[in-house]
Amino acid sequence: MGEKSALVSSLSKTSLFEGLNAGDLAALAGRFKEKQCAKGETIFRRGDPGDHLYLVETGRIRLAISTADHRILSVRHATEGGLFGEIAALDGYPRTADASAITRARIHCLDRQAFRDLWANHPEIATRAVEFLCRRLRETTAQLETIVLEPLPVRLARFLLGALGSRTAPPGRRVPLELGFSQSELSKLLGASRPKVNAAIASLEKIGAVGRTLDRLFCDPEKLAQVARHLDEAKWLHQLMTT
Repeated sequence: MGEKSALVSSLSKTSLFEGLNAGDLAALAGRFKEKQCAKGETIFRRGDPGDHLYLVETGRIRLAISTADHRILSVRHATEGGLFGEIAALDGYPRTADASAITRARIHCLDRQAFRDLWANHPEIATRAVEFLCRRLRETTAQLETIVLEPLPVRLARFLLGALGSRTAPPGRRVPLELGFSQSELSKLLGASRPKVNAAIASLEKIGAVGRTLDRLFCDPEKLAQVARHLDEAKWLHQLMTT
């Protein structure tokens, strides 16, 4: 598959552009510009002009908010096939978060004016954009609610379940999981310090929900789901405190 064909395929799978015909997708792909990002490279900072929409082809991009005392809260990660930078690209206001590559990445950017021209010719994209932003808002609200209200082991269990996706395991078996990023990065996503995340992993180990080696976790989806749903919470808390 050629580079343009691969980009067309990726665009067709996004919630903003799915449903466009092949000709429109090809024309859209022709408006994107490729950018190679080194690990650690900043793509934009909070407050920068919002002049592009981005699509990730390979790699992992962190969207984060930094505090005055240099603490970082990762809002989310954008990975293969994911869009980011859409809010400022839609309304023209400054960026609301920092974006940086936490791995080497290949991304494609679409100029805001080209994006506006696109939805002027395809009104259905404007509807999808509203739905897309509403979904982002709901996801962010749920994330902040979890950080503020839920115990860290519960937040961690929910995150691991999301990372596992539809993967399951036979009773008593665990699923290997490679996150693709460091525990420090995981801490930023969970809104906690690294020592606290390490303690949360240890607490899940105590009840058999996870096991770990130097480079990966082994997850029991059923036990993680039990923690995430607060089933048998009293029994679980008692076990954590007494083992």
